[in-house]
Amino acid sequence: MKTYYLQLILMMFSTLAFSQSGHIMQGVGAVNMSMGGAATGQPLDISGAIQWNPASISAFDSKIIKLDVGLFFSSPKLSSSLPAGMLGPGAPGVSGTTQDDRGVSPMPALAMLWGKEDSRHTFAASAFGISGFGVTFPEESNNPLNPAFNPMENSNPINYPQQAMGFGRIESDYGLFQMGFTWAYEITEKFSIGIQPTFNYATLELMPNPTANPSMAGYPSTDKASSIGYGAQFGLFFDSGSGLKLGASYKTVQSFSDFEFDNTYLDNSKAKSKFNMDYPSILSFGVGYTMGKFDLAADYRLVNYEGTDGFNESGWTQTASVKGFGWENINIISAGLQFRGISMVPLRVGYTYNSNPINSEMAFFNVPATAIIKNAFQVGFSVLASDFISIDATYHHGSSGSDATSGPMYSPMMINSENPLGAIPGSNVSYEMTTDLVMVGFSYRFKGK
Repeated sequence: MKTYYLQLILMMFSTLAFSQSGHIMQGVGAVNMSMGGAATGQPLDISGAIQWNPASISAFDSKIIKLDVGLFFSSPKLSSSLPAGMLGPGAPGVSGTTQDDRGVSPMPALAMLWGKEDSRHTFAASAFGISGFGVTFPEESNNPLNPAFNPMENSNPINYPQQAMGFGRIESDYGLFQMGFTWAYEITEKFSIGIQPTFNYATLELMPNPTANPSMAGYPSTDKASSIGYGAQFGLFFDSGSGLKLGASYKTVQSFSDFEFDNTYLDNSKAKSKFNMDYPSILSFGVGYTMGKFDLAADYRLVNYEGTDGFNESGWTQTASVKGFGWENINIISAGLQFRGISMVPLRVGYTYNSNPINSEMAFFNVPATAIIKNAFQVGFSVLASDFISIDATYHHGSSGSDATSGPMYSPMMINSENPLGAIPGSNVSYEMTTDLVMVGFSYRFKGK
């Protein structure tokens, strides 16, 4: 029975998180999200401090527990086109757009901190959903295998059945749950160091599964495979005592075991395959400044996708499976402002900028992972119900910007020395999306200042 409940908790945290910065959550909890995810040098709540800089938890000197739950809404759109003649001699070109129909996803976060005013040591434990992506694009009904197919009407060829050169129904579900145990030590009253061992559980499901070898029946679908990983995070935190705060942290690569898929092909034949996908290392720098009734925060992060298994390789294998996502490193800039001029009701605004890890050459290979947000805007507030209780809330809106991620469609059958990826001349695939999030949190401080 205990094992059942543990698996239920792991699934709740790992499969229901959807990301903003590449496949990484831009923030954790209502307070941190409302500050745009900035917390490396300005720890306003324990969840943001634990997530982005383990040394900064030394800013808290009491026992605190915090729970956040959010509802995430996304609206990805997938478009593609084929030139005239691709569906047969004299056939017109086709193009169309498919809307994702995944719906709403919950996002939980739980953290607890132990601190004492007269101690140099601070400890914390956390359980966060920190990464994820997922899409559900239904099969195009107006396709060449349908007797009522009308090529003169809009249709999305990438969602044609596999027998008609498409992928059919495209569905993905990836989530990463991370448990962290954090220790910070105050070397001086102004300078702290921190360390956080991390333990991870991830799940991945793909339909179809391009990482498996195709058969004559096309690419298979998978069950939901899982993987275990581990890593660490290290941090430095400086509080001048006169308003200025500085922070830096480094999260190592989270190394995972292989996802082991049980694949089912369209002819109901079975096969097994493996795919390795780690979580990238993240280097963060942050600055905070408190002035009167204002708290300012700004973070910069470098996410090293190019050195991470599952993301660093790209293209086809010799057996026509996909090697990896082929993502580039990304830069993230987070900024937030908190105003404490209203008694017991601090107000916050935040902004997050993310560069795009997917270049035009890799757009086709990343159709299952379209959750790329360029600009995100947040507003939030807290209600300090007592000296010990805080109720937090935030609203987030993000978009992929004015330019959709786009590039050519590929086919392994068209690979040659001059066309190593098998680009289909005159074709195009693109995707864009918007996201919305409503999140509330509850924080209880047991004692202390």
